[in-house]
Amino acid sequence: MDRIEEITGVETPVAKPTSNPQILTLESPELFINRELSLLEFQKRVLHEARDPENPLLERVKFLSIVSSNLDEFFMVRVAGLQKQAASGAQEASVDGLTAAIQLQLIRQEVRRLVEELQDFLRSTLLPALEGEGIRILDFSSLSQAERSALDSYFLREVFPVLTPLAFDPGRPFPHISSGSLNLAVVVGDNQGIESFARVKVPDSLPRLVPVIPSPRQGKVAKSAQPERAFVWLEQLIAANLHLLFPGMEILEAYPFRVTRDAEVAIQELESDDLLDSVEEAMRQRRFTSVVRLQVDANVSERILEILASNLPIDKQDVYRINGSIGLGRLIELYALDRPDLKDKPLVPSIPPSLGSNAEEDIFSVIRREDLLLHHPYESFQPVVEFLQEAAHDPDVLAIKVTLYRVGRNSPIVAALLEAIEQEKQVSVLVELKARFDEESNIEWARTLEDVGVHVVYGLVGLKVHSKIALVVRREGNRIRRYVHLGTGNYNPATARLYTDFGFLTCNEQIADDCTHFFNALTGYSRKNEPRQLLVAPVNLRQRLEELILREIAFQEKGEGGHLIFKMNALEDPQMIRLLYRASQAGVKVDLLVRGLCCLRPSVNGFSENIRVTSIVGRFLEHSRIYYFRNGGTEEIYLGSADLMRRNLSHRVEILFPVSNPKLVRRLKDILDLQLADERKSHHLRNDGHYARNSKSTQPDAIDSQLALLTTQRAPTKSVKGLTVLSRKRRVRRSAS
Repeated sequence: MDRIEEITGVETPVAKPTSNPQILTLESPELFINRELSLLEFQKRVLHEARDPENPLLERVKFLSIVSSNLDEFFMVRVAGLQKQAASGAQEASVDGLTAAIQLQLIRQEVRRLVEELQDFLRSTLLPALEGEGIRILDFSSLSQAERSALDSYFLREVFPVLTPLAFDPGRPFPHISSGSLNLAVVVGDNQGIESFARVKVPDSLPRLVPVIPSPRQGKVAKSAQPERAFVWLEQLIAANLHLLFPGMEILEAYPFRVTRDAEVAIQELESDDLLDSVEEAMRQRRFTSVVRLQVDANVSERILEILASNLPIDKQDVYRINGSIGLGRLIELYALDRPDLKDKPLVPSIPPSLGSNAEEDIFSVIRREDLLLHHPYESFQPVVEFLQEAAHDPDVLAIKVTLYRVGRNSPIVAALLEAIEQEKQVSVLVELKARFDEESNIEWARTLEDVGVHVVYGLVGLKVHSKIALVVRREGNRIRRYVHLGTGNYNPATARLYTDFGFLTCNEQIADDCTHFFNALTGYSRKNEPRQLLVAPVNLRQRLEELILREIAFQEKGEGGHLIFKMNALEDPQMIRLLYRASQAGVKVDLLVRGLCCLRPSVNGFSENIRVTSIVGRFLEHSRIYYFRNGGTEEIYLGSADLMRRNLSHRVEILFPVSNPKLVRRLKDILDLQLADERKSHHLRNDGHYARNSKSTQPDAIDSQLALLTTQRAPTKSVKGLTVLSRKRRVRRSAS
């Protein structure tokens, strides 16, 4: 009996990879790792960063909060989808041979184990370490009378006015519980012995960690010279004051609980005359979708649990008892503390010398001289902002076109586009309204842009536009020249300081021509389907990648040393995985840098002995996509927005673009080689679907690729502020002329 049968009691065709390759084919489910379990493996790698004592303490707190937040999204999206499949009675198996029902059973087991590990680590390691630095999260029952009195005043002043107790009885229906909200389930009794249930929502608008002015504690001496900081959980403060919400009643029970709802809502694109209206309606529906997870206090009584489970409703096997605080994503509030000694040293991104040295030379002159490659966050995102800002104010610029997926708040990119309209440029923007969890923000940006006269496209029916592209059209003498920015990450300066990504600035005529036709297809009805340089999904990206992999196989068969290095966020597409197996079978060396989920199973005899899968999890989120082909010695590299997932290759609009400058190709190859050599933050995928930390990770001289890139990156020739000043001077000079 294999592991899956042991857990589920269900006979299944899935087994561990056999040692006899003769009974396997490229269609065998044993060759694939389950997508959902692989995603949970990624959460374990993030938790490992929280466990790593070499990381600064508040960074470890941040990693732990990320795991909790990631699990929320996992349930909202992935588990929700599986529950729908299971409820429909669908018996169709995933590519690895598991039905939805079996996957759910495996997920429940893995999540319960992971959550218990997370809570144990917080209790046994992280909280004591914080206490040693003078940062305490106290239990309300341990507070002194003076501490309680101060908190009572805070409660009456700041918390009590916000609370709304909601009763549940024959005259008042069970209240709606919003997704992600923390609540108290309360049972009260009156003087006649009648017991009643009520719900009190813990306000999201208030800090979850409430500051306490700490009293001295015997035997508790912090090693830090910093002033001591103490906190209590807001739900404990509310629970201690429930008598003020229910005067004249006896508080019999009070336990925290939290609900997670399905976040996947159907957007009626084909039936709707207006995509924006359809997305807005879907956002309203999201508030009332089915409950996919209920988290409750480990000590909750059966009667409260029965009330919650029957009224939400939810199957009790999807109830998770938590031995500790529920919703640890809010631990990120501790990161706001002014304790630089407990955080990574501030990042100071560099500016390429060609951009920061000459106030008389505009960015377009620099791009005409050479293609520019920016490696974020090691190099600043500011040149990308300046590219659009200069375009907005340059009298020779005629038009700006850009796609926006996730831009964040107070976006300087959007501000530059608004400035361009003021300067009477023609501006066209595709704002992808269907970017999950950014729909409402993107609707606001779309309306803001539309209100001032920007030509706004909301997206394409049936496809998400995930590509990162900006096109600037400029008159230069008697000709028109087009300048292009292409990227692997979003036009978001905030995430550009947290994610590793590449930005590419060029005026290459063939690339610019492809970009022009690309925008014409987005905004109009262009049917030109033969890009000369770009790989565009769902047009030619899959086909061209397959051709490039097959070319590498052909080189290997001719004895010319085939080598593929693919760096991406996720590898899931079965067709691509089978092609990589074929490359390995032919002897091609395949190095995969896959940060997140990976459904390919390495080291299977006869199929994947030549494939190595590495995941790097560190200070920065590895987000760039790089596709390297040795090509018989004439190396080719593509960058872009697409992972090797079915959704990216077939159901999204994506772009991969070539980098042909030999100097930049060598630079990218050196970065790939450095990451493949990483010993400090790398994890290697094993044959059984689990990951092993690099055996040299604890050695003092272990290679840390992110740290190496931080320390060896070109020293800043100009600060970001300096670049901004230079750019302003250029704009003033052009305006004066």
